[in-house]
Amino acid sequence: MPSERERRFAGPRRGQLVFALVMVGGALLLLVLITDQTAWVQKTKLFAQPRFWPAVAIGGMVLLGGLHLYKLPWRRVSRYDLWEVKRWGQVLEFAGWFMGYVLLVPVIGYLPVTLAFVPLLSWRMGYRSPFMLWISAGFAVAVVVLFKAFLSVKIPGALIYEYLPGSLRSFFILYL
Repeated sequence: MPSERERRFAGPRRGQLVFALVMVGGALLLLVLITDQTAWVQKTKLFAQPRFWPAVAIGGMVLLGGLHLYKLPWRRVSRYDLWEVKRWGQVLEFAGWFMGYVLLVPVIGYLPVTLAFVPLLSWRMGYRSPFMLWISAGFAVAVVVLFKAFLSVKIPGALIYEYLPGSLRSFFILYL
């Protein structure tokens, strides 16, 4: 049975305890690593020190995150918290897709990776009919043509293009 303090809590419950724990843990990790990442310069004023403002910011994160954690009326992770963490994981999955895309473009090439990832992401999002997959492939080609031909965005050629013969290599680097 929830206590009076838990019942009168104005905010949404799900995910707050996990979020506060992650924030305080991350801030404490940053506070431990601050001596390796910043310097304290001799004969420099306090407010001009390279370590001062990052230390103020991280100290504020630890203090305010700790206060938020202290003021929460509950101390146990519930199934609602776990549902919320699962939703956060779904968002991080798409960040992983994007990072994979960014890492593969310089290796395989802009057009082939875009032609692979756009239909794969369409499939992942639930658009599984052949019509939608063809539409997504057409969209991928349109994006590459728009960026390379009309906007003249300079995207470096892929490493795999180095193994092609001379004139074919130039074509792939310029247009694909």
